[in-house]
Amino acid sequence: MNKEQMVVNAIRILSAEAVQKAKSGHPGMPMGAAAMAYAVWGREMIHNPADPKFINRDRFVLSSGHGSMLIYSLLHLFGYGLTIDDLKAFRQFGSKTPGHPEYKHTVGVETTTGPLGQGIANAVGMAMAEKHLAAKFNREGFNVVDHYTYCILGDGCMMEGISHEACSLAGTLKLNKLIALYDDNEISIEGNTDIAFREDVPARFRAYGWNVIDVKNGNCFEEVDAAIRLAKDSDKPSLIVCHTAIGYGSPKAGQASVHGEPLGEENLEATKKNLGWPEGEPFAVPACVYEQTGEAARRGAEAQKEWNELFAKYAKKYPELKKEWDVWFSDELPVDLLNDKDFWAFEGKSATRNSSGVVLNRLAERVPNLFGGSADLAPSNKSNMKGKGDFSAETPEGNNIHFGVREHAMAAICNGIRLHGGLRPYCATFFVFSDYMKNAMRMSAIMGLNVPYILTHDSIGVGEDGPTHQPIEQLAGLRAMPGLTVFRPADSKEVAAGWVAAMTGDAPVALVLTRQDLPLYEKSGADALKGGYVLSDCEGTPDVLLMASGSEVEQCMGAQELLKAEGVKARVISMPSFELFEAQSDEYKESVMPSNVRARVAVEAAATFGWHKYVGLDGAVIGLDRFGASAPYKLLFQEFGFTAENVAATAKKVIG
Repeated sequence: MNKEQMVVNAIRILSAEAVQKAKSGHPGMPMGAAAMAYAVWGREMIHNPADPKFINRDRFVLSSGHGSMLIYSLLHLFGYGLTIDDLKAFRQFGSKTPGHPEYKHTVGVETTTGPLGQGIANAVGMAMAEKHLAAKFNREGFNVVDHYTYCILGDGCMMEGISHEACSLAGTLKLNKLIALYDDNEISIEGNTDIAFREDVPARFRAYGWNVIDVKNGNCFEEVDAAIRLAKDSDKPSLIVCHTAIGYGSPKAGQASVHGEPLGEENLEATKKNLGWPEGEPFAVPACVYEQTGEAARRGAEAQKEWNELFAKYAKKYPELKKEWDVWFSDELPVDLLNDKDFWAFEGKSATRNSSGVVLNRLAERVPNLFGGSADLAPSNKSNMKGKGDFSAETPEGNNIHFGVREHAMAAICNGIRLHGGLRPYCATFFVFSDYMKNAMRMSAIMGLNVPYILTHDSIGVGEDGPTHQPIEQLAGLRAMPGLTVFRPADSKEVAAGWVAAMTGDAPVALVLTRQDLPLYEKSGADALKGGYVLSDCEGTPDVLLMASGSEVEQCMGAQELLKAEGVKARVISMPSFELFEAQSDEYKESVMPSNVRARVAVEAAATFGWHKYVGLDGAVIGLDRFGASAPYKLLFQEFGFTAENVAATAKKVIG
């Protein structure tokens, strides 16, 4: 057995042993895909374990994240710092080898995967980033951005709708630096894929505009390698269909039970004999395996050295581009938005979706690497950057992305763009359709990616489109998500604050915006970054606190005037973001919402869930715990009690 085959078998054995020790996991996929993975990592992929963040490295995404021991075995064998002890701690609390790969947690993992289909959509985003950055920075003889994105995905990813969305777009954009390897083992948890999945996948991908290559024996790394080389010559994204056997080498090969169960000690021993693996202690790897993988590491180090030399010449010849490069690849913004007066300048009434469009274009003038767009709604959600061109197969230098009606893939693609580095992605749709993209938003939050989500048409203010398009429960649902900042601004200056939050920090931000016009308030502004603040106060201790987000702040301001005429002192608190408010000190929160003022009213044209922690047992929430209706929005606000008069009347009730 040659050294390369020994590496392939080491991946299989280490994966099976780790799952067996944990008594939990998925051995079948890593064992079946080991040859594919070696062809990528050992023969084709440019990567340097000594510098895992080398900018021009090839990217690798394991979309079939349940097979995490595949990537952990690779990271160990190829020198990324995962030890045998780390492999032995697979799926244990605090280990570097959790049940599914986690970005920022394990060195060498490019993205968190597990929810099927997310990974391939991330890979599409990475390939889009590579294409756009290459168009921006490359010059003749200086291809400083020139790398591939590899992705291994399985039948489950192929079934998920997000893969259809993402791969259709990839074909349209001709992302020829994207190479997907399909682990076609025809087995899912419930049995043979024939029970639910009989489509002609190669035909589907050809229809998308992909180059499709068939590898009859996906267990032969040389055949897979030959296919990868063919793929590199294509002007389209490539799908390499690798016919494999789940649990290859074990007595349970080809069986559904090997998908998510340990092999068992007897089957593990039989597997070692079948593969000709040397007798010995568990997790013992022959020295020749490390010698072979070390060759790939040396090639990667040499490739990085050559790139460094090329980039030094590039910087000397193109100093202005080098300055731009430094800005684009920095985590710091090139402008101080908080002290930029023009950034905060607005006049008169405006729908916050329109204000967001203004702010976005101000940002585009100051932050050149913004790269984003909408799910076919840009004219309505004001997400287009003027004069920045469209990103397409023919014009990859453009900054505006047309995602098409693909909300789920859009969000996951933006995660991939952000993970790649060098670009600041954003995406946009109607707020009600955040339901379609929620899992990808959740992945943004898990990974700590500050992706801005522009979510317009935020309430019954949508009006005539009716309950199907009027968000009710979405605010509460997104607020329940750890790591996501939900920001619903009350006017244009609060919109600017929301965008500052979205462009800084390490959390995704959902900018929830109105269709209808809202007033501009004198005392609004950067204080909105505290999540909640006193927008309009009274003299002395207030009798009642009136709090709201977004458009309903207007009703609170009106109620304050009505109450003042009756001698009732009310404080109006704008609450654009629960999450940012909760991050403030106890002293600050007490200054905004004094604990001795128990009469409180919260107002929001959405589900009441979540507001009770601010109003307490003695307060009231004016909300909407039912779906909306089709009618002009002003009539709906009147019908459902979102009026200054109702807020004032409710305030008097809670005061008693």
